[in-house]
Amino acid sequence: MQKENSSSAPSTPSGRLRHRRRSHESLLDPNKANGSHLLVNDQNKYKSMLIRAYSSVWMIGGFAFIIYMGHLYIWAMVVVIQIFMAKELFCLLRKAHEDSHLPGFRLLNWHFFFTAMLFVYGRILSQQLVNTVTSDKFLYKLVSGLIKYQMFICYFLYIAGFMWFILTLKKKMYKYQFGQYAWTHMILIVVFTQSAFTVANIFEGIFWFLLPASLIVINDIAAYIFGFFFGKTPLIKLSPKKTWEGFIGASVTTILSAFALANVMGRFQWLTCPRKDLSTGWLYCDPGSLYKPEIYSLAVWLPEWFPWKEVSVLPVQFHALCLGLFASIIAPFGGFFASGFKRAFKIKDFGDSIPGHGGITDRMDCQMVMAVFAYIYHQSFVVPQSFSAEIILDQILRNLSYEEQRALYLKLGQIFLERQFG
Repeated sequence: MQKENSSSAPSTPSGRLRHRRRSHESLLDPNKANGSHLLVNDQNKYKSMLIRAYSSVWMIGGFAFIIYMGHLYIWAMVVVIQIFMAKELFCLLRKAHEDSHLPGFRLLNWHFFFTAMLFVYGRILSQQLVNTVTSDKFLYKLVSGLIKYQMFICYFLYIAGFMWFILTLKKKMYKYQFGQYAWTHMILIVVFTQSAFTVANIFEGIFWFLLPASLIVINDIAAYIFGFFFGKTPLIKLSPKKTWEGFIGASVTTILSAFALANVMGRFQWLTCPRKDLSTGWLYCDPGSLYKPEIYSLAVWLPEWFPWKEVSVLPVQFHALCLGLFASIIAPFGGFFASGFKRAFKIKDFGDSIPGHGGITDRMDCQMVMAVFAYIYHQSFVVPQSFSAEIILDQILRNLSYEEQRALYLKLGQIFLERQFG
């Protein structure tokens, strides 16, 4: 009997140490013993859920306040998020030992960042800026000149950064420096591509920013809750805690929420009117047919005793269903991509700025995919594709100088007089 016990036990001290360590880990974390990482089996899940819920309440409250403040404040929020994302991603491949031999090299990353910011927002918000200073002739000429040469200014700033980079190259540091140079440009593409579409959505109407962003939040919360209580079947190896139960439950919840939220948001002009300038006043406009309710009869589909015979639906709600479908099925792959990225670099989160959620980048992975889709969908299926007086006027104000606009005005007046008396 004694011989049998000795044969089954580890034969060396190191073996016994490893055996005790594995046993201790198994007692502390049963999930490691059976290979399961599902949230439903996590013994610390209630503590994690409370921390996550507390942070979510603060984020949602702050987000709602910023939405109430209006377009400029939302844009400022996007800029702050960009800065945090860039900071987290810049630090991902940073090596303190190499940076200590390159004074000022880290500042070069931020030079490229703010150059990209000036280029992107200068292109997107040029017309809103012009409309804001139209009443002041001096400011109008100054802003118009800056916008005219904005691309050249940005290019000059980029070339200055490029020369700065070349002049800071050091022997035996070339590989690290060129790697950081390429990494910086990839970050700028990732960060500013999604933010450009996000800001464009904001000024097309807060509705087209708020609804897609809300659907991602709803999908994330619903997936967590359904996975928390019902998750048993793993969904994808890149995210061990994601389950089919959470994915399906979140998809249904997101699509239904999209239809309901669009009906609520679509009734507020503050959310649906586009912003044509950079002021902060309340907006009033003709909402257009997309936000005017249409009555649908239910008599054919429901029994006679049913009290509701008709239902009021906004046409934009049908567009919202497409956004909800994308947010529930396609957008989560942005999160899967981020999970694979973090596994490649062997990190748990991009940062720790949000308790229970990780970093800002961890919360924006799906939002980036969603913002691009929302803009493309809006431009493809919502914005009128044919020419209209408003579109032509917008192009005139955007692309013609004040003198050219005045000449066009006089020419049109002459044409109308000739037609009237001709």
